[in-house]
Amino acid sequence: MSEKKLTRKIIIKTLVNFLKPIDYIHAFWEGGAVAFNRVDKWSDIDLYLVVDDDRVNDALQEVESALESLSPIEHKYETQQMIWPDIFQAFYKMENTSKYLLIDLAIIKISSPEKFLEPKIHGNVVFYFNKSNKVKVPHVENNVSTEKLRQRLTRLKMRFDLFNIFVQKEIDRGNSLEAIDLYFNVTISSLVEILRIKYYLPHHEFKMRYVHYELPAEAVKKLEYLCFVKTIKDLQEKYSEATRWFNETIFYLKN
Repeated sequence: MSEKKLTRKIIIKTLVNFLKPIDYIHAFWEGGAVAFNRVDKWSDIDLYLVVDDDRVNDALQEVESALESLSPIEHKYETQQMIWPDIFQAFYKMENTSKYLLIDLAIIKISSPEKFLEPKIHGNVVFYFNKSNKVKVPHVENNVSTEKLRQRLTRLKMRFDLFNIFVQKEIDRGNSLEAIDLYFNVTISSLVEILRIKYYLPHHEFKMRYVHYELPAEAVKKLEYLCFVKTIKDLQEKYSEATRWFNETIFYLKN
């Protein structure tokens, strides 16, 4: 008989039992799909742990001991460089879990100003413990200021005006692979951000993540059409259409 697969519920319960008694660990919660009420059989587990500034490595060892009490760790991947210096991130794949049930762990120093708790950006996270209420969910949202938005729109337009033509250059050269790479990295990426600014500003930096939930169905359908390219002739047509859509949208936003 095959061994029963570990579930997210068992993993989280075990981590809570291991971590809650430790005095230098202050809070433990789950974000990601849970925070947006979108958990399904493909969801991973996005976990956050707040610890004393000098105990990140100790906390990491405790987490790994808890996980290994359930199943061997098949893979561990540490993020080498974070834009937030007070945050450590590691990913775990357990042997005895669904192949989709990746554990995404962020260990945050208690002094860090970034806790990933703004509801408009990170959803309604689920706390498993928060000792003495030391970690606070912000009551005031970190909204994007009008000036910051203006600067971002200006930068997006400048980048697009400078580099979007590179797609056409490689199409004209017959370099289909370079053209398609530039199409996705310049044309489509710029278009997606400008659409996110229009329809859900808090996630404008999330790239393709959550677009099916946060853009209108008509916009998603059109994006799908533009992203699935068959031939270089098809690329030419879709590049032209995506360019028009970007320019129309940014004109609307800037006026």
